[in-house]
Amino acid sequence: MMKHFRPLPASTLAARACFRRPVKTSPARVALDSPAADTMPDFNRVAAVTIDPGAAIDEANRKMIENGVRLLLVAENSDIVLGIITASDILGEKPMQIVQERGVRHSEIAVRDIMTPHEMLEVIQMRDVLDAHVGHVVATLERAQRQHAMVVEPNEGDACQAVRGLFSASQIARQLGVPVHVGDVVRTFTEIEALLNH
Repeated sequence: MMKHFRPLPASTLAARACFRRPVKTSPARVALDSPAADTMPDFNRVAAVTIDPGAAIDEANRKMIENGVRLLLVAENSDIVLGIITASDILGEKPMQIVQERGVRHSEIAVRDIMTPHEMLEVIQMRDVLDAHVGHVVATLERAQRQHAMVVEPNEGDACQAVRGLFSASQIARQLGVPVHVGDVVRTFTEIEALLNH
């Protein structure tokens, strides 16, 4: 059987060889009437960035920077999602409150201490996203006064929900061509429309 296959030519690795990295592309521009799914990183295609609840918040911050994200799924044991942690959680007032209340050092604060637990997270069903436009997502984020919205769908084979993706207000604004500043609160639907009309 192997007689039909010839070995490929081989040589030694050159000095100072490098390796390929995935090419990061900017998300495509969208309009408010574009399909909502055009602004959602789909975890069927892009790996979700996760962190253990026992990890230090400094580690979570490093992981966000390394991966170019502002939100991590907090997960443990077979990818069970316990909640989320955002850059705003880490860089905001929560850690300082814990330092004062517990008398601990900042480096001793764990992700579980400041994360938003699953029972406090609202989710959107993927079936609704498939029929929605970007404007619907903007209105949803505005109503919830949140920077992110989690998208879920039934997990095939069992009764659990599977997180399919996340909407990010800052990513949507970038794709709409609206200037974004780190720390911005969700712009109102009217403000985004006004910026787009200029």
